[in-house]
Formats: sequence, C-alpha cells, structure tokens
Amino acid sequence: MTTNTPHWHADTPTLDLLECLFDYAGSYFRLRNFAQATRRGYLSDQLLFVRYLKGTRGVSRVTEVERAHIIEYLSQAERSGLRGRTRARKLAALRSFFGYLEEAGRIPASPVRGIPRPKQEATEPRVLTEAEYGRLRTAAADDPRSRAIVELFLQTGIRLSEAATLTRNDVGLPESQGLPAIGSLHVRGKGRKERTVTLNSRACEALSAYLGTRADAERGAVLFASRNGPGLTPRGIQRIIDKLMRSAGIAGATVHTLRHTFATHMVRKGTNLRVVQEALGHSSLQTTSRYVALARELMDQQLEAYAL
Repeated sequence: MTTNTPHWHADTPTLDLLECLFDYAGSYFRLRNFAQATRRGYLSDQLLFVRYLKGTRGVSRVTEVERAHIIEYLSQAERSGLRGRTRARKLAALRSFFGYLEEAGRIPASPVRGIPRPKQEATEPRVLTEAEYGRLRTAAADDPRSRAIVELFLQTGIRLSEAATLTRNDVGLPESQGLPAIGSLHVRGKGRKERTVTLNSRACEALSAYLGTRADAERGAVLFASRNGPGLTPRGIQRIIDKLMRSAGIAGATVHTLRHTFATHMVRKGTNLRVVQEALGHSSLQTTSRYVALARELMDQQLEAYAL
C-alpha cells in the first residue's frame, strides 16, 4: 500500500538547524498563510532557540534535538522571569517548526509533542473609567489627528495593528454630519479575517475633521499619516497614545487598554454581546463574554464611589 506521508529513515541527511529553519520560513509560512506579525514572532522565537542549542548544548542538527532540550529551554525562560503567555508563545513557535520537520520526514517525531502549554497568569485587563477616557479626549482635543485616533479606538475597539493598516478606502463617512451620522470601517484583522465595523457619529465627526486637514486625503492614501508623509507605524500610533495618556494623568494603560475600555463599557451600557463580538472580531463568543464580569465589577465600583 502506498501513502503520500513522508517517512523518516536512519540514512536521511541530517541538515543544519538554521538551514532547516530557513526552509521552514520560506515554504511553510506561505503554505499556512501566517500573518506578518505571526511570522516575525515565530521566527524570532525559533532563532533564539536555535542559538541557545548551538551555544549551550552544541546541538546543530535537527535529529539531535531532544524533548529535554526544549523543557530546559522553557524552564530557563521561566527562571529569567518571562511570563507564562510569553513562554506559551515560544512553545507554539517550536511546535510549528518541529511539526514541519516531522511532516517533511526530516525527524522521526517532533520533540515538542506532549509538552504541556505553560500556565498563563490570570491578569485582569485594565479598563479606563469614564473620567479617565474623558481626560484622554481632553488631552487630544487640540490635534485633529490625535483626536481621530483616540475616538477610533474608543468607538470601535479595533486593535493597534488593524488601525495601522487602514487606508482612506476603508473609511465610509456619511455625506451629512447631522445626527445620526453612521459610517463604516473596513478592518483587516487577525488571521487575515476581514470585517466591517460601524462608525458612530462621534467617530465620524472626528475622522471627518482630521481628513479635512489632509492635503493627500485621496481614496488610496493611508488613513493616519506621519508628519513627514508616510503612514504611521503601530509603534508611531502607540507613541501618540502613550504621550496622551501621560498628559491626561492616566497610569498603567496602553493602546490595548482602549480596546478593553470599548468592550467593557459597551457591555455595561447594555449592548448585545453578539454586537460587541462582531465589532471586536472575536471568533468565539466565549472570548467576548469575559467583558460581562468586567462590566459588572466596573459598575460595582462606580456605584460605591458615587453613592448618593
């Protein structure tokens, strides 16, 4: 009986780890259609592991890698203070690489198989209070671009990576800014999934005012441009938000905090959970349902703080 599944044999050439990694990056990434951020993250973690093996264990060939090497590598990462989420990401990168090697018949079995996923810390997402996001708006009020960025995050809950890839073509603004002024936003999300998010009147007004300051606001242009022309990178947008947070006296918050803030306050105000799920681009309603507990906690805090 014949099969298309590759077999490993003892006389199979044992290729260099780094050489195999380049093969993996060149072929497997395209085959799996990984997003660019995933490719960069995986390759970075895989290169660190290859260097670790060569530098501390003298291992340079794929057939020499053992389960114990991976366990020790992850243990060392834990001792150095890396969080469970980070170690879980490293393990996922190694599982993908050695899974490819096994499928290609270069190793008899993946040494990652059976290694449990590191336990992740249960961290409570940071959510801005109404007073805090009010101060954030005030900090951004004098700059149309900053105001548009803040309102887009607060009114849609999109991710930083999604905001950085937006073009003028992705924004559908109403012809009139009278109420209700409802627009739309085409978002390219994780895993190359696309969705359309509603732009409410506040977001439409802020985006319209910002685009009115742009001399190059033609349809194909990037939505958020830097001062010298090219589009803002995720890091550039993050710097703007960080500066506004400091100016508003908001501590312990990031760009992603605005996503949590959008979701939590939408749930608190009674928005249907399915609507919030679609806006956020969650594939599972269970992921979105975490905001129910956050909204309840926020409500408890506010009712206590502002008791009559």
